[in-house]
Amino acid sequence: MEGKTLIGIDPGTNVLGYGVLQIRNGQPQCRVLGVVTLGKYGDRYQKLRHIFERVSALVREYRPDEMALEAPFYGENVQSMLKLGRAQGVAMVAALTQGIPVFEYSPRRIKQAITGQGGASKEQVAALLQKILGIGTTPKELDATDGLAVALCHYYIHSSPFGTSVGERASGRGSGSGGWAAFVRDNPDKLR
Repeated sequence: MEGKTLIGIDPGTNVLGYGVLQIRNGQPQCRVLGVVTLGKYGDRYQKLRHIFERVSALVREYRPDEMALEAPFYGENVQSMLKLGRAQGVAMVAALTQGIPVFEYSPRRIKQAITGQGGASKEQVAALLQKILGIGTTPKELDATDGLAVALCHYYIHSSPFGTSVGERASGRGSGSGGWAAFVRDNPDKLR
């Protein structure tokens, strides 16, 4: 992973969080983190268009080698899950159309990778990111640190010789990485 640039996306239909990591001398460094606010767009299709445009612009500006996304949380509200899935899909397409490989991680896996606890709060994740990456102040919108956490989770999992994060190794959990690359590798018969 040395020398790579990674972008992490926390998809949302009201606020989308993102973070960009640069890997230098085996150490992840935060280049930027922020949010895309979507509340001013009343129409859901305008929101999706704006997500595509902003994520495409981020990919063009920072030229990441890989994108990591938080997978939609499977809750009881099917409508919310559908909206998040659309936002995630649009962000994926923004990367894939520019040749950027995409990886997905569950919210629990991301928290586990950063804090060692799958049930950690957004505040705990943000506080640890401040320590690990030396970020000055916590952003107002924790969606920004959530996006950065996705990128750091991806780095930990793919830089480990065991395919697990620091938190997962410490707790004895974890076994390999997911994402599209793993799916393609493990399911060659599904490709046409």
